[in-house]
Amino acid sequence: MSVVVIGLNHKTAPVEVLETVAVPEGTLDKALHELSGYDQLSEVVVVSTCQRTEIYAVARRYHPAVGAIRSFLAEWGDTPPDTLNSHLYEYHDEAAARHLFKVAAGLDSAVLGEGEVLGQLADAWESARREGVSGPVMATLFRHASEVGKRVRTETAIARGTTSLSQSAVALARAELGSLQERTTLVLGAGDMGEAMAQALAATSGNGRVLVANRTQSRADDLARRCGGRPIGWDALGEGLVEADVVLASTGSQSAVLHAHMVAEALSLRPTRPMLIIDIAVPRDVSPEVASIPGVTLFDMDDIAEFANRGMDSRRREVPRAELIVDAEVARYCERQAQREVAPVIASLFERGEELRTSELERFSSRLAELGVEEQRAVEALTRGIVAKLLHEPAVALKAGVGTPQGEQLAESLRALFGL
Repeated sequence: MSVVVIGLNHKTAPVEVLETVAVPEGTLDKALHELSGYDQLSEVVVVSTCQRTEIYAVARRYHPAVGAIRSFLAEWGDTPPDTLNSHLYEYHDEAAARHLFKVAAGLDSAVLGEGEVLGQLADAWESARREGVSGPVMATLFRHASEVGKRVRTETAIARGTTSLSQSAVALARAELGSLQERTTLVLGAGDMGEAMAQALAATSGNGRVLVANRTQSRADDLARRCGGRPIGWDALGEGLVEADVVLASTGSQSAVLHAHMVAEALSLRPTRPMLIIDIAVPRDVSPEVASIPGVTLFDMDDIAEFANRGMDSRRREVPRAELIVDAEVARYCERQAQREVAPVIASLFERGEELRTSELERFSSRLAELGVEEQRAVEALTRGIVAKLLHEPAVALKAGVGTPQGEQLAESLRALFGL
């Protein structure tokens, strides 16, 4: 069996393609159970964020499993396979682990070194575990990825400065307007990203005002209280738009929540004040037509990635050090996996030896019965010792060959020779 990952991210696909295959939290359980229904897949984890959608799986048979995942993504996104395939990447075994470790380290993010991805990976694995579609292989892989991400951020300076999408969104707003003081910012969404943006605003906007809107009013109330803002009802969104100089959107909705007619109507009530909208949601929260409204500046994920890439020279210098850590951890992971794979072979080898030993003793049981108790114990110890010594060298050779082609050949030979 192989570990495979197939997906697409902000590097391989524009936001309009990314949003077609996004798996919002409300549909994650459905996606997980659809994938686990494929006979070719034995464990599944879905990672879907504003930057990527990736399917991690344990494949019973590699090529059929890859075909199943590609078909799932095309059907989920209602996208022709030929169109989607040009944006997909595919890795297996060591390369799959390397990819996940780089994601965890922030090396594959729109904002180099960003830390939000660690929580997103943990949430993705926990959701799969809770739904009963993830097992020991995915648990080992994702726990190791978490270790890698933490180690990279501890031992390098790759996370120094503005290293999250939420911080970048607030920094972009500040760069566009010069300052957020005396400005009113409307945060759409009180989930993890919305909370992070509200906190970044509270820390940097001085005496600027923060409004918080969310479909679940209690969450808006709670976030507004914690960031010193003011909650508004979802049905009062239009009134919030009239007040807002800046809109930061990340709701997790499966379709747009801000449409052109809503924004145009708000602007008509404050014609001398422009509006800046930054949409970090995938699927997008803001209809693309909003960008054509006079007085509106609209930025999406692609724009934020471009903005975040400016002025990152110091963090880029940390990339080689981070990659060395990833390489070392991939090697450690592969060695551990190989040891786990060879352990059952060694156990089966000794079980087979014990079966043969006890079978032979049983065959001679009538003769052995004539021996005294001490003599029988001596025979027992002698036969155990002979089996242990005979199998010791093959077991040592198996362990020494872990992770090498020679080791795999030796394991296959032992399986065949001893009927393991």
